[in-house]
Amino acid sequence: MADPAVSYELVTHGSVREIGEAAYRDLVSDTTPPFLHFEWLDALEQSGCVAPDRGWMPLFLALHSLKAGRRRLVAVAPAYVKWHSDGEFVFDHSWAQFAEQRLGIDYYPKLVLACPFTPATGPKVLVRAGEDVARVHAALSDGIERLLSQIPLSSAHVLFPPDEDAELWGALGWARRFGVQFHWENAGYASYDDFLARFSAKRRAALRREERELTAQGVCLEIHTGADLDEELLDAAYRFYLSTVDKHVWGRRYLNREFFMTVGQTMPDRLHLVMARDRATGRCLGGAFNLLGHDALYGRYWGAIEERPFLHFNVCFYAGIRDCITRGLRRFEPGAGGEHKLSRGFEATVTHSAHRIVDPQLDGAVREFLSRERAGVLAAVARARAESALRPARSELADSGAPGSGPRGSGPRGSGPRGSVPRGSGPPTQGGR
Repeated sequence: MADPAVSYELVTHGSVREIGEAAYRDLVSDTTPPFLHFEWLDALEQSGCVAPDRGWMPLFLALHSLKAGRRRLVAVAPAYVKWHSDGEFVFDHSWAQFAEQRLGIDYYPKLVLACPFTPATGPKVLVRAGEDVARVHAALSDGIERLLSQIPLSSAHVLFPPDEDAELWGALGWARRFGVQFHWENAGYASYDDFLARFSAKRRAALRREERELTAQGVCLEIHTGADLDEELLDAAYRFYLSTVDKHVWGRRYLNREFFMTVGQTMPDRLHLVMARDRATGRCLGGAFNLLGHDALYGRYWGAIEERPFLHFNVCFYAGIRDCITRGLRRFEPGAGGEHKLSRGFEATVTHSAHRIVDPQLDGAVREFLSRERAGVLAAVARARAESALRPARSELADSGAPGSGPRGSGPRGSGPRGSVPRGSGPPTQGGR
């Protein structure tokens, strides 16, 4: 039961450093994803990647409990005032257009609770261990409501929270939005061969051929993390990042070299670099920049300075899956977009966001749109899982009591093309691989 003697106070901060490194670390647990660590968020600010002139003004939300004259920090939410929707990956450009052209109201600035440029699932409210998580979210929601009444902000948005947090926001009256990504799930594989055994013989042979042909080209893959990361490797990762964003008209140089070097120094054990090297010359041809969490691998950026057949699949997918199995990681989130991942062992997965919009007309229109979108997303995810390239794992067969392989998931088969999931309203970006 909630303690009636406890009240809450919301304080805003213009930088994660204003909260204090020690105070912030007290709210971080072993399971907190690396992109929510102090070092990552601070590097974004100190490198200038996140700044008001880039359309991202830090406004961290710190919730304090007050009881018997004692004030205690119980939660922090990384938050930013935004003047655009770039780098969020929950596309609301059409909402802004409707607000401004049809309703005649400003959509920007708005508030987002998110990790900049990172379409990955993780708690966007870090709650001190032992606190009532539901009550903390309710107090934070109340504080945000007051903030929206005091500052000219059109709305507040929580991007990529885990399902259980999204349910809390929904129960507090926020509009919920569903999206789709393609994640790899570890079904308790003892080896990479165990994973391949879940494919049909034809598909298994194709996957092995894609790895074999890259090796035949004289390309070897290396994984670097922790102490073996050096300036040369980080420079290569940055060059590969640029090679991808500069290739596309919609690409944006969100990050700079200083950011790569800083996180390489402050959190090397959380970085996970896959490098493809020409065996004859030793030259790095391409690579993937990932983040290594407690139970998950998060794919962030990839690129190449020389195109090779199957390089992308090996660097971005197969090397990561192999290392997840070796490390016993539960899942691999390779980034936004990419239905080509379905045939390579990734599965359609629902992602979440929550939205509080001040104007009642815009709020009503958005909620009506979201109700239709959610139905489409859930149907598409069910269909994609039912038609998965993966045969049921042993644990799934045991749970269902089935004597042999059969269709996965609860969606109807034959109701559409494999993996035909709804796309967002914005262009693909470097968040997807």
